[in-house]
Amino acid sequence: MSGAALIARALLCGAFLVGSASAQGVTVVENVVYAPGLQLDVYEPAERGATPRPAVVLIHGGGWVSLDKSTMTGMGNFLARKGFVAFSVDYRLYDGTKNRWPAQLDDVQRAVRWVRANASTYGVNAERIGAFGHSAGGQLAALLGMEDTRDNSDTALSRYSSRVQAVVDASAPSDFTAEKGHESVTFLTGFLGADSSRHEVWQDASPVYHAMKGDAPFLVVHGTNDPSVPIARAQELVDTLQAKGVPVSFVKIDAGHVFETPAAKLQLALETLAFFHQYLDTP
Repeated sequence: MSGAALIARALLCGAFLVGSASAQGVTVVENVVYAPGLQLDVYEPAERGATPRPAVVLIHGGGWVSLDKSTMTGMGNFLARKGFVAFSVDYRLYDGTKNRWPAQLDDVQRAVRWVRANASTYGVNAERIGAFGHSAGGQLAALLGMEDTRDNSDTALSRYSSRVQAVVDASAPSDFTAEKGHESVTFLTGFLGADSSRHEVWQDASPVYHAMKGDAPFLVVHGTNDPSVPIARAQELVDTLQAKGVPVSFVKIDAGHVFETPAAKLQLALETLAFFHQYLDTP
């Protein structure tokens, strides 16, 4: 996964699960501010039920350098039609000098806490929140299921947890220390603010090094022909989660990094839906 490949793939990822801004049976509220300079889109079932619904935070890919919340329009509409409240979030993008890691993690953790703080507004069950992320977004989603809040400086949100109760990790990198290519190492050195000799920094951003008993259940989905993130990285994460006693399912799809075909996209959507029903529905 070279730095150049990350950026090139980011441009291709724009087609990932994109659909219309709204779909029949879905209410969409766009550009809700959840932090200074950061917005999210809300996808709700048009008819609010008598009981709070589970929620899913959607995190876009783009190599931490591009794209935005609009690339999750299709998944947002899909989940809302099936009874979930979905929140597609923006986060700060690395531009080569600003917004180095862990700005992105701080942002998505804040987004989860914001959802909990505003659960009554959107009819959400604050105890049943999942995360779905693709590519770079999958790395962030994984850490939401593993790590407690890193930046607790926002006193208005300080009493809310940023942990989610279920994670779908699609096409995501999980071990930065495994990157050996010159372009990849150069990119990550800038993004992480440390060269590869600082093992603790690279490990701290790598989900595989955070796995432990008690983490949220995981669904790991990966294309068998992914040229950007080798499927071996997904297998490494799955093996580590299993070794730690974390519930994890691994689905391999005959596809590349962005699940190019309609059949691959449908399989990803249906596997995601079944997983969130299993772990987020009220018993």
